[in-house]
Amino acid sequence: MTQAYSVAPIGFMRSCFKEKFAIPRQPQLAPAARGVLELIAPFDQGDAVQGLEQVSHVWLLFLFHQALEATPRLKVRPPRLGGNQSMGVFATRATHRPNGIGQSVVKLDKVEPGRLWLSGIDLLEGTPVLDIKPYVPYADIIADARNSMAAAAPARVPVQWEDAALIQAQEHALRLDEPLTELIEQCLAQDPRPAYQTPTPERVYGAQFWDLDVRWHYPQSGLIRVLEVVPAAS
Repeated sequence: MTQAYSVAPIGFMRSCFKEKFAIPRQPQLAPAARGVLELIAPFDQGDAVQGLEQVSHVWLLFLFHQALEATPRLKVRPPRLGGNQSMGVFATRATHRPNGIGQSVVKLDKVEPGRLWLSGIDLLEGTPVLDIKPYVPYADIIADARNSMAAAAPARVPVQWEDAALIQAQEHALRLDEPLTELIEQCLAQDPRPAYQTPTPERVYGAQFWDLDVRWHYPQSGLIRVLEVVPAAS
């Protein structure tokens, strides 16, 4: 007999990622990706996070709130396989989950009552977080684990900058007090475009990081060039 259960968020993410495009497909691939988990009552009290200062990393359980679906998918097309090959949903980490639940291990940089400062994140702005669990190295590291589909991190694409774009990024990094150039390079190096696309040099892509629009193109195969970093339209 199937029984329904209900869950409620314990907090919400304030993230450098304001849209889904260009978010790393796994946590820790962009160490410069930072955000703050804002806890809500009653978990916004210091008692709820007491002891977390002894922990370097935490697991976050969260909802893919912009990918929730009424009809479960049995098969998905993971980007790692080029987006053209189907695989059972439980063999992937695709966002299209039966209950919309995701998990990420992220670095815990600072703990305050009601707030966790995190880096290496892959969570969108406003993501509802369902639970926090401390990362336990002796239990969570499995030396002989294997995954033939994803045996290693994807190869990185070289990222170059237009001179003006680099100056823009450096100026906004000072304003934001964030490692913005590193964030852009780490995210774009993973080539966020759909794997089945072969862009022409004229095609410009864009994504929002913090309050900025970043635009880039592919001047040649296997190379990304950042064109501009400008304030996002309000």
